Amino acid sequence: MIKEFEKRLLSSLILIPIAIFFIFQGSVFFTFFLSILFLVTSYEWLKMIKKNSLLKILGIIFLLFSFYAAYRIREGENFKLFLFIVIICISTDIGGYIFGKIFKGPKLTKISPKKTYAGVIGSFLLSLITGLTFIHYFAKDPTKLNTEGLPILLIILSISFVSQIGDLIISYFKRKSKLKDTGKIIPGHGGLLDRIDGLIFVFPTLFILFLIIGLIK
Repeated sequence: MIKEFEKRLLSSLILIPIAIFFIFQGSVFFTFFLSILFLVTSYEWLKMIKKNSLLKILGIIFLLFSFYAAYRIREGENFKLFLFIVIICISTDIGGYIFGKIFKGPKLTKISPKKTYAGVIGSFLLSLITGLTFIHYFAKDPTKLNTEGLPILLIILSISFVSQIGDLIISYFKRKSKLKDTGKIIPGHGGLLDRIDGLIFVFPTLFILFLIIGLIK
């Protein structure tokens, strides 16, 4: 566990600052960043789904929409909203991993044997802690995260929930393809799709929601 955790931690310490740099830069930099992510995840998806041509096409279309949704949420002055979403998803992943390893307990589903109920609780708990901390320190900024009229606790828990569902969906396809990881590009994590499986489901979900309530026009 320690060696695996060290690999995950080292990879995260390298990749997270890079990701934050592109998120803050926006514009052409962010578009380039999303394009690279799209190409890598698309490659991993096609490699994972070897036989079903229709599923391959639908997956690529979904990934394209997901990254488009990410771009739309980030554009303008919404980088803090974007960063908030990313932080919640990362916290969900870390909380699930740590609580699952420490407390173990009953398995959540056969789709992903490593997932436990303790991990689910840890995902929600850490996402709440980091999400509320983020809101506390950025809510009074002139370019504040726009949460007016929205129950922030519900938003955080919903993001965490969708992120966990995304994780399970990708785990399902990995299990069907008899793969442990979608790739080997990130030491300790596996493929890029393994790491952003929650985000690729959260962004399109929130994009549609934000369009409905008028946060994005």
